[in-house]
Amino acid sequence: MEFLIDYGSFLLKGVTLLVLLMIAVGIITSLKKGEAQERGKLEVNRLNDKYDHMHHQMSALLENKKAVKKTDKQKKKAKKAEAKVGGRKATTFLVDFHGDMQAKQVARLREEISAILTIANDQDEVLVRVESGGGVIHGYGLAASQLDRVRKKGIKLTIAVDKVAASGGYMMACVGDKIIAAPFAILGSIGVVAQLPNINRLLKKHDVDVEMHTAGEYKRTLTMIGENTDEGRKKFVEDLQEAHELFKTFVAEHRPQVDIEKIATGEIWFGNQAIDNKLVDEVMTSDEYILTQLDEREVYEVRFTPKKSLSERLGKTAENTSVQVTDRLIERLSETRFPS
Repeated sequence: MEFLIDYGSFLLKGVTLLVLLMIAVGIITSLKKGEAQERGKLEVNRLNDKYDHMHHQMSALLENKKAVKKTDKQKKKAKKAEAKVGGRKATTFLVDFHGDMQAKQVARLREEISAILTIANDQDEVLVRVESGGGVIHGYGLAASQLDRVRKKGIKLTIAVDKVAASGGYMMACVGDKIIAAPFAILGSIGVVAQLPNINRLLKKHDVDVEMHTAGEYKRTLTMIGENTDEGRKKFVEDLQEAHELFKTFVAEHRPQVDIEKIATGEIWFGNQAIDNKLVDEVMTSDEYILTQLDEREVYEVRFTPKKSLSERLGKTAENTSVQVTDRLIERLSETRFPS
């Protein structure tokens, strides 16, 4: 029995050292790979190819094979003719924005818009599929400003809303020259909201004092742990009203056709209702719109994937390495047989 205990202890120490060594090697390898990357990776995919392939598959199943071959030859001939003429067809650039409360994806949007503007001209179009229920004002204000760069260059900007573009999401959408929305997409919520818990009474109950010192009359209006005042509450509400007025002005400038006082109540509307309130221009899905573009235009999907931070790479590498080591350890232990 003593031999088994010693053997098990030795085995455990060896496995521990092996795990630490593999984690270290994995981290170093990951960091070297990361150093080779720049700020991120830009991917550009031609959607015409995707839909041509789908069409070819369906045609092969449902149509005469000779007819399919004839159509393919005609398409190839047309492409060659275009190549001889030179230049390029008018292009629609597709970008996706899936926003969270902090509008973190604005970093990707910035790079995608910058990449598009290096080549786009006034014959092209930028189609942005926005999906967001809103979030912080400064984050979505910056996101809207990124989209405004497209219009300032004289390039058509179309916004597609398949699910939701509310609050900050609609702040982005209203920048577009044209807004399309699916029938049950959610739009609007042109309002401002803020809430803050306060535990001051709980702290007082347990004889906990809170001191807060500020320089500036309104440096802090409401607080989570201090005692709030009516004056502070009043100023807090005034700040919300001011932010709401800025939001209303922004929407009114970009969508002058809307009755801003009617729609800026914080309410939401579905796509079919939103068109009646002139929040959108047409009811259709982004897929429908893309299909209308394929015959006359090139359609490219543009996507930027930022490089992960050092802490993210370290955490992910350690996690992946530990999982791999654990799996291998389980396999080894399952094969190990102690002497009887």
